Amino acid sequence: MSRPGEPDGVLLEVHGLTKSFGSVPVLRGIDLDVREGSVTVLIGPSGSGKTTMLRSLNALEVPEAGIVRIGDVAVDYGQAPGKKLLTRLRAQSGMVFQGHALFPHMTALRNVMEGPVVVQRRPADVAREEALSLLDQVGLADKADQYPYQLSGGQQQRVGIARALAIRPRLMLFDEPTSALDPELVGEVLQVMKGLAEQGWTMLVVTHEIRFAQKVSDQVLFIDGGFIVEQGPPGELLVAPREQRTRQFLRRILDPL
Repeated sequence: MSRPGEPDGVLLEVHGLTKSFGSVPVLRGIDLDVREGSVTVLIGPSGSGKTTMLRSLNALEVPEAGIVRIGDVAVDYGQAPGKKLLTRLRAQSGMVFQGHALFPHMTALRNVMEGPVVVQRRPADVAREEALSLLDQVGLADKADQYPYQLSGGQQQRVGIARALAIRPRLMLFDEPTSALDPELVGEVLQVMKGLAEQGWTMLVVTHEIRFAQKVSDQVLFIDGGFIVEQGPPGELLVAPREQRTRQFLRRILDPL
């Protein structure tokens, strides 16, 4: 059932999102709806605006214009939103970065506990219990007391996923979460993400893992030059795209030789 401010089960609404770096436009009026419990995959060439879009949804980047609503929190970037409103927007989503971005001086357990305890002021004993449960969920119950340098890249990324889940977000954002991993480690991270999708998490995923998009996503967006060139179900966009630019991109991804 939708909450107040969420028409027809739409958790995320984006209208007219515009962002430039200096004189270079990166996002050129992005419009997007994401239904609660769905998985949306963003594909496109490097520099197309995918990461900037995710960071704008999480208020890590501040666009010049556009409206972002996650749940009952809406921000009109054209109205110079204040810090408190941006903090409320950021609290609605959990971000998983390309790099693991873990605190190197903290154990896996402390990394997962940090947001709930320091930012959300939850009791440490409650946060610890939840963090242990999340580490178990991502297959790392036995690594709770290890430091990032003692973990593989895939394990570090799974800690990063647990850390994002720990703040109890409504939306999970993944920015090419497997791009920095050795090929043998990619599968363990994608398996965790597949499990989250099966649990009903609403997810926005920037990735070049086309097979993951085919198997897990509800909709795929192809972004190029700061525009959404094409969007649709994976069985359509990834199999028989309408736009020539989409077909060209997929050929290069699926058959690079």
